[in-house]
Amino acid sequence: MNSPRPHFPTRRHRRAALSALLLALLPLPGMVQALDLRFPAPATASGERREALTSYNVPTGPWQSGSIPTVAAEGVFDQTAWKVAAPGMTTLQILAPLRDQITAAGFQTVFECETTGCGGFDFRYGTDILPEPQMHVDLGDFRFLAARRDGAQGPDWLTFVVSRSADTGFVQLTTIGPAPIGAPDLTVSTKSAFDPSASSAPAVAEPAAQPAAAPPPAPLAAALTAGQPFALDDLVFPSGQSELATGDYASLRDLAAWLAANPAATVELVGHTDASGPRDANIALSLARADATRTALVALGVDPARLATRGAGPAEPRADNATPEGRAQNRRVEVMLTSTR
Repeated sequence: MNSPRPHFPTRRHRRAALSALLLALLPLPGMVQALDLRFPAPATASGERREALTSYNVPTGPWQSGSIPTVAAEGVFDQTAWKVAAPGMTTLQILAPLRDQITAAGFQTVFECETTGCGGFDFRYGTDILPEPQMHVDLGDFRFLAARRDGAQGPDWLTFVVSRSADTGFVQLTTIGPAPIGAPDLTVSTKSAFDPSASSAPAVAEPAAQPAAAPPPAPLAAALTAGQPFALDDLVFPSGQSELATGDYASLRDLAAWLAANPAATVELVGHTDASGPRDANIALSLARADATRTALVALGVDPARLATRGAGPAEPRADNATPEGRAQNRRVEVMLTSTR
C-alpha cells in the first residue's frame, strides 16, 4: 500500500498566506491610536468611569446666557482622574505638557479656558466631573481643554480638567469615540516634562529612605493637610431643616483646634444633599446647613473671616442616590482647605 504523498504548499499558496499575515498586522481603518501620556510629575489614579457605548455632550465654549455650548458625541466613554504630586506647580504647568502630547497624537484643540474665562462656578457645575475626593476642582483655579481628532470611523473627542489644592494637582481626562482611545499609561515619568533630559520611557524611582516611625495624623488634619475634603459626619440636622441640632460635635471641636494650630489657614464649608426634591431647593438647603456649621464654629472661637461657605446641593454625590443608605451618605457638610495665606 502506497503512503500518502506529503503536501508542499505551492508558491501561490505561500504568497496568499504571507499576504494574510501582513494584513493581520496592519491597523484596521479607523483603529484608534492609544494614548500614552506622561505627566509632569508622579501621578496616581484616583477614580474612573467607563461605558461601552453612550452619548456625551462635549463642552466647546464658556458658560454664557445660562448654558454651556456643547457638541454631541457617541461611542466608547472613558473618564479617569489622577492626583499629581506637583507642589508649587501651576495648573498651566500641569496641563501644558499633556496638551503638547495630545497634539502630537493628532488631536486639535477646539476650546480651552481658565477659571473665569470658562464661566467659573457655573461652568464647573455644568460640566461632568468625577466627585470628590476622586477629582477636586478649586473654583478659583482650574483649566479646561476640549480637543478632537478625526478618523475613518468618526471623530474622537477628548477633554481635560486640571485643578490643584495646596500641594497636589488634579487631572481628569475624558475620552469618547467610535473605538476605545485607550487609557493612558499609569506608569508615568517621574521627571518633569519641562526637563529636556527627561526620557520618553517611564523613569523608575529609587526606593525612598524610610523616615522614622511617627504616629499618624488625625483623619481631619491629614485630609486638610493633603488638600482633601473631610466630611463632618457627626453633624445632625433634622430632616429637611437647616438648623444644627443641639449637641457636642467632636468634628467641630477638632476643626476649631486645627484652625487654632494653623492660624494662617482658611477653609470652605460645603453643604451637600441627596438628589431627592428640586435642585434649587437642595442647593439652598445645603448652603443654609454650611452656614449653620459656620455659626457653630464661630461660637467655638473661630474667626468668621477664615470660614467660607458654599452649597453644592446634589452635584457631588459620594454614594448611589438610588438607595436610602446612599442618600444618607450624600447628605453631609464637608470642610476643605482653601489657602494658607
